[in-house]
Amino acid sequence: MNPEILKEIVSYKMPFGKYEGRYLCDLPISYLEWFDRKNAFPQGKLGMQLRTIFEIKRNGLDYLLTPLIKSRTTK
Repeated sequence: MNPEILKEIVSYKMPFGKYEGRYLCDLPISYLEWFDRKNAFPQGKLGMQLRTIFEIKRNGLDYLLTPLIKSRTTK
């Protein structure tokens, strides 16, 4: 996996919907599960980012993002 994708996930904000303005990495798993159930992930880069964070959270790997989140807040 390209590490740049992870950096984008912790720094990019959701551009629409109920969680507009929230960092992708901070989206609740239930919201991502809804996209998955409805097969409604958007096309393009945003869809890939949402699928990636969904897989990370679904597999309990969100702790791997902690260093990136901390570096985001210190900039």
